[in-house]
Amino acid sequence: MTTAESHNGRRLTARGAKTRARIVSAAADLIYVQGVGATTLDDVLASSGVSKSQLYHHFDGKDALVRAVIDHVGERIIERERTALGHVSTIRGLRRWRDALVQNNALRHGAYGCALGSLAAEVSDHDALGRQALSRLFAEWERLLAGVLGRLQDSGNLPPEASIEHLATGVMAALQGGYLLAQTKRDITPMATSLDMALAHIERLSTD
Repeated sequence: MTTAESHNGRRLTARGAKTRARIVSAAADLIYVQGVGATTLDDVLASSGVSKSQLYHHFDGKDALVRAVIDHVGERIIERERTALGHVSTIRGLRRWRDALVQNNALRHGAYGCALGSLAAEVSDHDALGRQALSRLFAEWERLLAGVLGRLQDSGNLPPEASIEHLATGVMAALQGGYLLAQTKRDITPMATSLDMALAHIERLSTD
């Protein structure tokens, strides 16, 4: 389904698309703070200012709305990461990427964690379609990291035998684990530490 269609497959008018986007944006904001389980459709109605009939015109239930939120949040994060990582080709550039993420998370003292990671924790075991969408988004994020590492390898700053895919997965795991620990401690130090360790490993490979 695209954002130009309702759940019954009918093409939306410009006004209808705007209403749908307002519903999804309101739901995304609520879910980020409250979580999927604690966010009700009544909460979304109150926050978005739409009627129940309007909501059900666009979504046949909460699961469908949550999937739209996954797409909305994922698109925003992947676009941010494309901008941040698209032209990075040095260890220094990777460290600047790390610094920006840590500093942004520090503004909330680690609260709420990664928007995509939080959705994955709540949705993956209960909604196969939602899990598949999240898996695709994380795979795209890892591909962006792998692109950076591939450029390092092409320039001779990583040995040819280094597994770009494995390194990208390791950096992603360090990032998501760091988000989670920072969230529980309300302190971004674990996030900074985990990313530092992952990047230090890449730097050692580069030096070797």
